Amino acid sequence: MIKFIKNFRKDEEGAVTVDWVVLTAAIVGLGVAGVATVSNGVNTLASNIQTGVEAQEVDGAGD
Repeated sequence: MIKFIKNFRKDEEGAVTVDWVVLTAAIVGLGVAGVATVSNGVNTLASNIQTGVEAQEVDGAGD
């Protein structure tokens, strides 16, 4: 049993998988945070553009 525990402590085969899971979770978390941060500004900008386009008049329209 002692030999099994010593071998288990030395075995790092699953550590690489854990590293990749942690890195992937961090990247996904940063992506979600980035989208959440930018989305409000993008919605406001899109609304401002819509208002500006709707206010434009085209010459000859409705004649």
